[in-house]
Amino acid sequence: MDRNPGCELPTSVSLNPLKARLILILIGLLLWTAFVLACRPADVKGILRIGLPEEPPTLNVWLASDSASRIVLRQIYQPLYEDDPETLAPVPWLAAELPAYDPEKMIYTIKLRPASWSDGTPLTSADVAFTARLIREFQIPTLSSRWKMVDRIETPDPATVVFHLEKPMATFITRTLEILIVPAHQWQPIVEAARRSEKPLAYLLNHNVRDPIGCGPFVFKQWRRGDYIFMEKNPRFFGSGLTIQGRKLGPYVNGLLFKIYGTTDVAMLALRQGDIDMYWQGIQPGYMDILNKTANIRVFNSQKSALYYLGMNTRRPPFDDVHLRRAVALLIDKDFIVNRLLQGRGTKMFSIIPPGNHKWYNPDVPKYADGLAVAERIRLAYEILSDAGYSWEKPPVDADGHFVGGKEIHRPDGRPLPPVIILTPPADYDPARAISGTMIQEWLNKLGIPASARPMEFSALLDRVKNRQDFDAFVLGYGRLSIDPDWMGSFFHSKDAKPRGMNMSGYRNKQFDRLAEASQGELNEATRRQMILEMQQIIMADVPYVPLYVPNLIEAVRTDRFRGWVPMLDGIGNRWSINLVRPVG
Repeated sequence: MDRNPGCELPTSVSLNPLKARLILILIGLLLWTAFVLACRPADVKGILRIGLPEEPPTLNVWLASDSASRIVLRQIYQPLYEDDPETLAPVPWLAAELPAYDPEKMIYTIKLRPASWSDGTPLTSADVAFTARLIREFQIPTLSSRWKMVDRIETPDPATVVFHLEKPMATFITRTLEILIVPAHQWQPIVEAARRSEKPLAYLLNHNVRDPIGCGPFVFKQWRRGDYIFMEKNPRFFGSGLTIQGRKLGPYVNGLLFKIYGTTDVAMLALRQGDIDMYWQGIQPGYMDILNKTANIRVFNSQKSALYYLGMNTRRPPFDDVHLRRAVALLIDKDFIVNRLLQGRGTKMFSIIPPGNHKWYNPDVPKYADGLAVAERIRLAYEILSDAGYSWEKPPVDADGHFVGGKEIHRPDGRPLPPVIILTPPADYDPARAISGTMIQEWLNKLGIPASARPMEFSALLDRVKNRQDFDAFVLGYGRLSIDPDWMGSFFHSKDAKPRGMNMSGYRNKQFDRLAEASQGELNEATRRQMILEMQQIIMADVPYVPLYVPNLIEAVRTDRFRGWVPMLDGIGNRWSINLVRPVG
């Protein structure tokens, strides 16, 4: 066999061992690079490249609780209903229309759009029923509670599914029917094996899904661990060419390439250099300047459905007194928190529901001392406490109404106010919350309240607050709240004030409890909205929590390859964007 002379080394050349070793290493690196490039999708022109901050731990939809896994899985599986990006109201997605409801029998009837799974199998009502029954049978964490009101499910024909409820449920469409539907023909064998196992739920959750079959706009093709996940455009996607809420769905890209980055620094460099088109993760404000100065990059500032707050223990002194809680609310300078700590990239919160959730937000709740100077806030807080019977060795306000600094405050019974500890996460976990706690300490000290902030490891903080209930006050937050505020009930209903309950402040109010219970079964949206507005008024009058701020969700994309991102509450990383983004030109 002839050899290619171009690949031979001249016989007269002699290499010392070190040079030979270096050449072998170089050849190895070149071969490895060629191999990696060969494994990547060849045509990146029509492929949307998305950076992820971490690798998804799983493609098992029942186990996925992290953001990276959910981002990927939401391109594979689809829900019956989706939130409109402008109105936030549910709109039909896999469902052909909003459900028909029989109030006497408490029956929801849903018609499905013509659809198929990515392997060509028709998607039918049997898949919807299978998904719901699986969740109920295995008590899937975080999902099963949404189905507790469902009595039974019927599938009279392949395009119709009927849900019989035990009692009215206000969030049935917005929460229950927005779950992702899975293919029965792929999951049935797994379910049967789980039933035969000693621990059925553990078996189901730990099943390694290697090749998920979906009905979404993209089909899973390849996962190179530590590097990328590649998905191709699904030619069988039911939504292609379909107009929903005036938007004609694509997808208009040939595929998605999820590139995995270990650090935000590396991802931001990749974005600036054009290696990715979008980073699907909130970006810290510190990156804003350099991104704004980089050509072909657009930065989005979106409001979040989130809540960051000061919570107070209403079970015991001193915060069992609503007058003291209102005084604390007056003392907190939210402008300072937003403008200084968040660098202006956030919004002051006055209600438990964030203002970006305009469908449910109450703009008329008390706005404690909003816009007032420090001295004026202290004067108002002093007046509230003085009128309630509090006294000072040295009042914080003199006879002329000037702030002079208070010392040794006493409760109405004459006893000194005990020291108040404000628990916060450590600064390396969340500097904004940690520094907020320190600033609240300083503001309370000005009135003579002996407060001190104490950073604490996050899991220990939760144990102290939620399980042991041994605390005075704390600064915590919810980074992602559902648009439907059904969570307000569990946050503040007296039945949830138990250890490990969601009512961490121990708040109790019978009027609130009645409204929360009634709102759960109120199907008239206008009536229910009035209930939610009133619930916010009650909470902000009693202030077990002082809402502090909601940070903006900062996201960045390149503008030189794709356009058409859809901003909405919680950012541009949404189902609408993925279906509407298209190449430039």
